[in-house]
Amino acid sequence: MTDPAGFMHISRRPAPARPTEERLGDWHEVHAGRPLLPLVSSQARRCMDCGVPFCHGGCPLGNLIPEWNVFAAHGEWATASERLHATNNFPEFTGRLCPAPCEDACVLALTGEPVTIKNVEQAIADEAWDRGLVRPLPPSRLSGRSVAVVGSGPAGLAAAQQLTRAGHAVTVYERADRPGGLLRYGIPDFKMEKARLDARIAQMEAEGTRFMPGVDVGHDLDAARMRDVHDAVIVATGATEPRELPCPGRELAGVHHAMEYLTAANRAAATSGRPPAALSARGEDVVIVGGGDTASDCLGTALRQNAASVVQIDINPMPGPDRTADEPWPLVHPRIHRSSHAHEEARDRDGADPRAFASVTMRFDGDAAGHVRAVVLSEVEPGTRRPRPGTERALPAHLVLLALGFRGPCDDVRLTAPLGLTLDDRGTFARTPFFAAAAPPAGPPPPGVAPAVAGTEGVFVAGDAGRGQSLVVWAIAEGRAAAAAADSYLRGATELPAPILATDRPLTA
Repeated sequence: MTDPAGFMHISRRPAPARPTEERLGDWHEVHAGRPLLPLVSSQARRCMDCGVPFCHGGCPLGNLIPEWNVFAAHGEWATASERLHATNNFPEFTGRLCPAPCEDACVLALTGEPVTIKNVEQAIADEAWDRGLVRPLPPSRLSGRSVAVVGSGPAGLAAAQQLTRAGHAVTVYERADRPGGLLRYGIPDFKMEKARLDARIAQMEAEGTRFMPGVDVGHDLDAARMRDVHDAVIVATGATEPRELPCPGRELAGVHHAMEYLTAANRAAATSGRPPAALSARGEDVVIVGGGDTASDCLGTALRQNAASVVQIDINPMPGPDRTADEPWPLVHPRIHRSSHAHEEARDRDGADPRAFASVTMRFDGDAAGHVRAVVLSEVEPGTRRPRPGTERALPAHLVLLALGFRGPCDDVRLTAPLGLTLDDRGTFARTPFFAAAAPPAGPPPPGVAPAVAGTEGVFVAGDAGRGQSLVVWAIAEGRAAAAAADSYLRGATELPAPILATDRPLTA
């Protein structure tokens, strides 16, 4: 423990962001530059090292938060990094992208002043990289077994790194032209610059992980053949099927899913000279439908592309400032009123909050050429999602972005049938508590699939593909747990940590 009374005489001070005008003029991270280490160390001193560290329970990875807070408070960055990496493969990702449920579980959250855990985590991770403390950790011995990982988002990367370090020969198949999944093309640079992703992938390659970008399993590579040449398969394809908005005018030009837009912007940002994105908000009236992180990412991107106006429609009422009685501390990450950096940027630029709460999209109106020109919305009846009569209004819109979340993984029979994957009642790949793909129902195999090929033996499911749309920290935790399950399948037992296995039994085959 650093200071038993630190929380009493040190106030909560999050790391400051760059000025709005400055960051809207570029694509660099909102907190670009090295962290303010004296501030971070001071904030770490506020940690009480509780007898029951509820922050552990708030973190899906079970991060050893009080331990690395102590070392960060004393500037012992090497030891802090060791404790942080003990449970988290990629703290430089989570320190930027995670919404920090650990802070809501902090005992000091009862007073509204939790420790700035997320800032401390990012500072430790960045110091570790800047000081050369993050090095490749190749295995001392090889197992002679091989594993295929399908998908290179955070779940796939975590599983691949764990299994490579356990001595298995791991090949990661990624359908995009570069590895990283949504970390690469779904997360804007102002939240995480891709040099950090590239550095981590380079470390994994130095450890022995093999990446195969541009390979869409089931299309470019026969899934049955892949299964035959590997001893185990981990499916970490994510939840990539977007939710639709079935309302009049959906077919109009100019109405796009959010990920189409973000991918175009990220591809442009990754290109030398930063040419205009194929799908841009420049000079347009933009309406974003949705209230989550993806909608916020669209907002920040549209502002940087100099959109004429941006409005974000959220069907939910504006949350209050405090957790409600049905969201008890520390068990629930509360739905309270939060503003992202993009919301702050919109307020600073336009003088108003861009969000229209408790509003439902009624229809899209178009012009004679078939292009969207307006979004008609209505207020909702209190306590419902039904439109309130007499409250309709039209917003000018020449670009509409649907940020409504994702239904689940792509159910492509060319991938799923050879691996024995089936969808459960939530629309995600069915699996057991040990992350193994659940056995398909009895009966004949799908047309064109030989009975000897279809099956789930040695196939595991990790991340959003099995969990549904979730947080980056959950994806990493699931990747680690699935790696432990696969290692146990290959060896008969495992020493890899499995943070979230839904079973109390020893992890043995």
